[in-house]
Amino acid sequence: MKDYNTLTVPEATLLQQEMRKEVITAPFNGKIQLIAGADISFNKFSTTVYAGIVLMRFPGLEPVGYSLVVKEVTFPYVPGFLAFREVPALLDAWQQLPQKPDVLVVDGHGIAHPRRMGIASHFGVLAGQVTVGSAKKKLYGSYEEPGEERGAHTPLTDKQGVVIGTVLRSKQKVKPIFVSPGHLIDVPGSLALVEQCVRKHRLPEPTRLAHNAVNQFRLGVLSQGYTPV
Repeated sequence: MKDYNTLTVPEATLLQQEMRKEVITAPFNGKIQLIAGADISFNKFSTTVYAGIVLMRFPGLEPVGYSLVVKEVTFPYVPGFLAFREVPALLDAWQQLPQKPDVLVVDGHGIAHPRRMGIASHFGVLAGQVTVGSAKKKLYGSYEEPGEERGAHTPLTDKQGVVIGTVLRSKQKVKPIFVSPGHLIDVPGSLALVEQCVRKHRLPEPTRLAHNAVNQFRLGVLSQGYTPV
């Protein structure tokens, strides 16, 4: 992998355009026994990035362990290019896992991105891993607001009308989440998987627990490294 800290934004744009050719969106028919959630935390004005991956059994979603890493980055905070700040730390956290999950759900976008290269797709291509993006806010695309009831969903489309993800009401009368394929899975499969990971909260359990772990790590409650549960 290139040293992202030395890239300019135009160079990063070219790299995204090259990497998008490697993204595969196709039905995933594999068996899922382990799933993981990934999240990143940083201050946009800081060079310190905290990354966490929580490993869980599927479909019960019981935590197995968590991998936490802190890394220094100098690539600037630029919307649409956050993967260049986040992916290096996430790869370090991935390497620490004693066993790899069958699917990784990333807090962020997959192909629902102007260049089809959100963090879930970026990481999936580099790691050769099945990934799904589950984001709290829209980055790119158009959609109609889904119904207020839990489980309601509408397609997220690009400027040409191509479906690039799903807008899912994961909790009744709460803002929807934005689900898109990262790599080696398609739009319907991504939605079905995230629906199986939603419990009583707005966020799916893998990314919700990863978010909590990373925040505890930042506060010094949890330590760097891999810790089994």
